[in-house]
Amino acid sequence: MEEIFSVFIQEAREQLTAMEDGLLRMEQGDGDADLLNAIFRAAHTIKGASGVVELHHIERFTHVLESLLDRLRNGEIGVGSEMITVLLRGCDHIRVLLDAVEQGSTDEDPALAEVGRGLAEALRAFGGTAEAGTATAGAAHPDAAAPLADCWHISIRFGHDVLKMGMDPLNFLRYLQQLGEIVHLETLCDAMPQAADFDAEACYLGFEVRLHSHAGKQAIEDVFAFCRDDCELYILPPDSAVADYLQLIERLPEEPMRLGEILVRAGALTREELEAGLRRQQAQSPPPAPDAADACAVAPPPPLGSILVQQKTVQPEIVEAAAARQQQVRDKRSAEARLIRVQADKLDQLIDLVGELVIAGASASLLARKSGQSHLVEANSVLSRLVEDIRDSALQLRMVQIGETFNRFNRVVRDTAREIGKDIELVINGAETELDKSVVEKIGDPLMHLVRNAMDHGIEPADVRLAAGKPARGRLELNAFHDSGNIIIEVIDDGGGIDIGRVQSKAIERGLIQSGHNLTDQEIVNLIFEAGFSTAESVSNLSGRGVGMDVVKRNIQALRGSVEVHTRPGQGSRFTIRLPLTLAIIEGFLTTVGQASHVIPLDSVVECLELKTDATRGHMLNLRGEVLPFIRLRDFFEISGEPPARENVVVVTAGGTKAGIVVDQLHGEFQTVIKPLGQLFRHLRGIGGSTILGSGEVALILDVQALIQLAVQREESDFSSAYLSSPPTTDPTQPFHASE
Repeated sequence: MEEIFSVFIQEAREQLTAMEDGLLRMEQGDGDADLLNAIFRAAHTIKGASGVVELHHIERFTHVLESLLDRLRNGEIGVGSEMITVLLRGCDHIRVLLDAVEQGSTDEDPALAEVGRGLAEALRAFGGTAEAGTATAGAAHPDAAAPLADCWHISIRFGHDVLKMGMDPLNFLRYLQQLGEIVHLETLCDAMPQAADFDAEACYLGFEVRLHSHAGKQAIEDVFAFCRDDCELYILPPDSAVADYLQLIERLPEEPMRLGEILVRAGALTREELEAGLRRQQAQSPPPAPDAADACAVAPPPPLGSILVQQKTVQPEIVEAAAARQQQVRDKRSAEARLIRVQADKLDQLIDLVGELVIAGASASLLARKSGQSHLVEANSVLSRLVEDIRDSALQLRMVQIGETFNRFNRVVRDTAREIGKDIELVINGAETELDKSVVEKIGDPLMHLVRNAMDHGIEPADVRLAAGKPARGRLELNAFHDSGNIIIEVIDDGGGIDIGRVQSKAIERGLIQSGHNLTDQEIVNLIFEAGFSTAESVSNLSGRGVGMDVVKRNIQALRGSVEVHTRPGQGSRFTIRLPLTLAIIEGFLTTVGQASHVIPLDSVVECLELKTDATRGHMLNLRGEVLPFIRLRDFFEISGEPPARENVVVVTAGGTKAGIVVDQLHGEFQTVIKPLGQLFRHLRGIGGSTILGSGEVALILDVQALIQLAVQREESDFSSAYLSSPPTTDPTQPFHASE
């Protein structure tokens, strides 16, 4: 049951997410009937699944929510913002109930029950009903109070593994009773084998059911949603033609006359209709081919749609449309059947093993080259390509779209904007951008703080915006895109920007800087990431305690990422987060300085070239007429020894900025398994991790973003000093030459 509950909780949460997204779209004016139907189906699926796993308190509450959605769907009532709010609170309550089940409590908590009763009454009030209670397990569905004269016919044959999966076939029948009244039930055990072949854990059951109900076919199918891929299910609507029942007899595995007798007892057919129909089928079936044993397969009867068109019962267009819908359903089910849910820790273990395989492969490659045996080198080359393919495939398993994380902020922005009395819209771009699942899981909290901070501090109230000539509605953007092997996430607001003077005053007040220090505007803005820093006048539910931005920066740096902020007074702010695509294995470019090895992420490498001293001035290089700041790793890491006669420059880029890294030797591409550095080295600049070479040595992975920033800052500092001491007589933005 623990495994069953785990699957139920995961799928129920997915349905809740779909419900919330749909409700928020409805509130924004999306009146598409398909959207409302999708929301209703999500609620109905949760209710049905809750009944199947016997979590009846969740089932009862969801039934109330579903009833309100049903009245909306039927056009009996109109939707409003307050109704959406209560429906969203209902989703929150279901999520809390699921959390309790996940923690092992399958019985309803009294406190939660009280909350649920209050929400249920609020939901009923919008529906204009005053029910005394909610539906209970096994009770008739309200829609079944006036059954139809005729009945739905349901044929189901459960798969052998249904019991092993923790499903009880009787639970499906009990839940079916909520849609109406079961007026006839036949149990079939024809699939049961001989005693010697009997498997006590296998299911051999099938049912023929007649159901009085006003429910639609989709609602009946949803009853069996949990076992849909492990059973054969056929549903015939009321007043189906005799040909439909005859076609059903052909599809089912039991003997035709036996099934026919069951249908006669159930009242679906008369005996005369059954016998006449079987005679017609026999007369229409062509005899088997006499000259080929394999040709004895009888051609299938014409599809029901073709028969109805020939009889002029329906138009061909209707049949074609129905066939297209059925094909879409089959394609969807086929796609779902190809999906396999895998626990995250199993994927992590796989990635760890692939990492060890990469290291072992590098060692084998090194030994093969040292041996000088061409056939061994060739065989190892093939092995290396296979290891690379396995690595890429394994990493792809953990890649997920960031859209799921972004979409959670639709609800956050809606609720927070209401709480602080602002009108704010959220715009999401790049939701399809993929990155490692482990990164996605850890970036949620920093993003949450940046979004709430932008809404509270950044975007002004409507009257202030109107006075400044802005639209009353504020705009908040979440953007994601790839750049040089990294993912960039932006949080942008069109608010008032960061008050640089106020930040500086607060920093002086808190002793972070001394009065009179000459800092650039960007250096002052970066002070907001200092621990305990806040410009808020008062503490609110969202901010003001000085806790948050420093934690944001630490959490992002723990992911080997960086965060920057750029602001324009009166126009807004942009927070830019740069993260690696994966925390496991990357393509690297191996270099050495002295006896030390360094790996540069290959996605950051633009080109390599020889360093010519006559093309340099200070820490700047003339790269084909372009000024390129560079940094010498030998000086940066204080590596002893004399540099070689020939040094090399690796030109790298990050965030649209280029710089050069000067090394002694270039060794080419290298599969890099990232090993994190210990806490002792967390303050080191320019190093993003370590890896193990094929020789067993440790190589440092360079933090390209930090090195580029250092090179650019040093260039700006050198330029400023030179300008103050001797203002240039020529345009300083023009390329320089060694003779200058």
